[in-house]
This record gives sequence, C-alpha cells and structure tokens, in this order.
Amino acid sequence: MKKAFTLLEMLIVLGIIAVILAALTISFSTTQKKTRDARRKSDLKSMQNALEQYYSTCGYVYPTDLSAPMDCTARPEGFITQVPVDPKTATPYIYSPTGSGGGFSLCTNSLESESPTGFCISNQQ
Repeated sequence: MKKAFTLLEMLIVLGIIAVILAALTISFSTTQKKTRDARRKSDLKSMQNALEQYYSTCGYVYPTDLSAPMDCTARPEGFITQVPVDPKTATPYIYSPTGSGGGFSLCTNSLESESPTGFCISNQQ
C-alpha cells in the first residue's frame, strides 16, 4: 500500500492557503490606505503651519493662491519649498481663501479608510 496525499487533502490545504493569502492581502491593503490618509492629514497640517507663518510675516493676510511661490518681501526664501500633493492621485489639495486674505480652508476629499471621505482644516487666526 502506497502512502500519499489524496486529492481531497491537497484541495483542503490549497483552500487554507488561499484563505490565509486573502486575509493578508486585505490587511496589507487596509494598512496602505491608512498610511496614505495619515500622510494626507500630515501634509495639510504642515501646509497650515506654513500658511500661518506667511500670515504673521506678510502683513496679516493669507495668500490668494498656492500655485505661486509662497513668499513675501519680508522673507523671500518662502515658507514651504514644495506644495505637497495627494500621495495616491498626485493632485493638489483644495485651497480656498475666504474673504480678502482673512482666512482659508484647506481640504482633501480622498480619505480612503474613513467615512466621510473629506477632511478639512482652516486658519487658526
């Protein structure tokens, strides 16, 4: 009598391996989404800090646009070297000045692991 694995035993082992791989893939995907969300929030916070520095140095107004270099005559080297973009889509974050330089709103609409998917911060002044 030969000792060998039956087809049923092989299928059961393959099924168990497939379930483990599926669970690992889902876990890895979730971790990636949470990491990108943390990066988005960190980017918005660093941009908020740069905008607050701009506000206090450049005549107590916020910039009207982030596509131009953020600098003023009082500090020509700028406050942020490169405006960060979304880590997945490489699109810029949404910057909306309010009033005539009196405030701003900075948002992302692409949080992947949270609901609702939008996250905004605004001026601290």
